[in-house]
Amino acid sequence: MSTSQECAGGCRCQTVRFVCRGKPKFVARCHCDSCRRSTGGAFSTWVGWREDQVSVTGPMSHHAPSPGVSRGFCGRCGTPLSYQGEAWAGEIHFLIGAYDDPTAFTPSGDAFAGEALDWCRPDPD
Repeated sequence: MSTSQECAGGCRCQTVRFVCRGKPKFVARCHCDSCRRSTGGAFSTWVGWREDQVSVTGPMSHHAPSPGVSRGFCGRCGTPLSYQGEAWAGEIHFLIGAYDDPTAFTPSGDAFAGEALDWCRPDPD
């Protein structure tokens, strides 16, 4: 993805939409328990951006599953969308499946690999 590109996405019902501009900070799979419970998946794939690269339209709802963490979702259809946390201040991460074209991104790593379920552990380098 070049630095001048835009990519867009949103929830299932299209109430919440987002546009990201430029190059993402990272694309990675997260294997932590919190992501599994928040998304219902065995792991989550996130695309991370600086907040100033992103615009969001529509009323994104938030919940705080732990101190210093905010997870965004559509209050109408329930689609999980974003993650923000004190550990990554100034960033917003969107789930890859929420993008209109998720094929534009390829994960380059794994976070919290030690928490991965046995059947989806990343291969050691």
